[in-house]
Amino acid sequence: MRIVTIGRGMIGGGLAGLWRAAGHDVEELGRDGGDASHADVVLVAVPGDKISDALSKVTGIEGKIAIDATNIMPARQGDFPSYAEEVKSFTHAPVAKSFNMNFAELFDAVHEQRVRPSNWYVSDEGAREVTEQLIRDAGYDPVRVGDLSRARDFEDAVWLLMGVQPTGGVFYRFAVPGEL
Repeated sequence: MRIVTIGRGMIGGGLAGLWRAAGHDVEELGRDGGDASHADVVLVAVPGDKISDALSKVTGIEGKIAIDATNIMPARQGDFPSYAEEVKSFTHAPVAKSFNMNFAELFDAVHEQRVRPSNWYVSDEGAREVTEQLIRDAGYDPVRVGDLSRARDFEDAVWLLMGVQPTGGVFYRFAVPGEL
């Protein structure tokens, strides 16, 4: 799969490394933007209050499935119902919200876990398959917690996870009984 990450920090750069190791062709774009026209999917991994600024510098994103990994910290910005909807205003295509509830500091340790950690996500139906594949390829098990209409709830829930973090973060796991 051809992936363009918009953001090269801990989330964008960390996922780019995991996806390259899984055999994907990944290009990382930074503050200067660039062209995503060759991508099958784009990952938006910039500070939440910088989404419009970052995406306005990227060409070729219209019609691309996007995974929004942004967070609302320290506080929500903008007039969109969710950051995922702000991303969708640029792509005009299916969007998922994912990887915002995982600790980037732990990406290097994900494959060392006794059982695969979970990764919660919400998505439009058209983004579901690619999102689940990329979650698996990053070393997590996908757990869909709703459609994109739940993106704001999902974004706001990051505080719940941040409240339980020990230094360095945590992995979390949700499993169906009998599948442990």
